[in-house]
Amino acid sequence: MADDRPKTAYEIAMERLRQKDEGVSRPLTEGQKAAIAEARQLHQARVAEREILHQSALQKANSHEELAQLNEALRRDMERLAADRDRKIAQIRGEETGRAE
Repeated sequence: MADDRPKTAYEIAMERLRQKDEGVSRPLTEGQKAAIAEARQLHQARVAEREILHQSALQKANSHEELAQLNEALRRDMERLAADRDRKIAQIRGEETGRAE
């Protein structure tokens, strides 16, 4: 039988992931769906606001170094906003965030 052989680390990890995923697949309530939609809308509004401020700052930039700094700041802000959105959605879904294992 092929099942008598020892499992590889990969197979064990995939088995654990499947077991973990089975508990997460419960359907969302209407309240959760509304809260997630609100979190996404808030994210879109913040992104739009940040892009408008970025465009304004770009017009005032005097050098390539300033442009690079402004673009880097925009990139960091977008990553932070996306992380905030994802964290909020995970909280709404009831998932644990920042778990130490």
